[in-house]
Amino acid sequence: MKTILTLALFVSGATLATAAWGKEDPAAGAKLYATNCTACHGADRAGIPGAFPALTDVAKRLQPAQIKEKISKGGGLMPPFPQLSPQEIDDIASYLAH
Repeated sequence: MKTILTLALFVSGATLATAAWGKEDPAAGAKLYATNCTACHGADRAGIPGAFPALTDVAKRLQPAQIKEKISKGGGLMPPFPQLSPQEIDDIASYLAH
């Protein structure tokens, strides 16, 4: 009985830790955006017409999975960002959605 209770507590703790780690964090995304994206898209996400698209309404144009893929793989003039972890990409996508 003690083994089952210990196992149940361990599994519950692991589940909670995974859930906390896996949450998207728009505040962290804002910092990552400032570091990785402002050079082209600007601090205000307005872009540069004719060169770099505005990201102010990107969530209206692309699904979250498409935004994440564009960040990780790039496309057109946008370079890929393979150095970003999946969590960091989720955080940037969450920031862009707000």
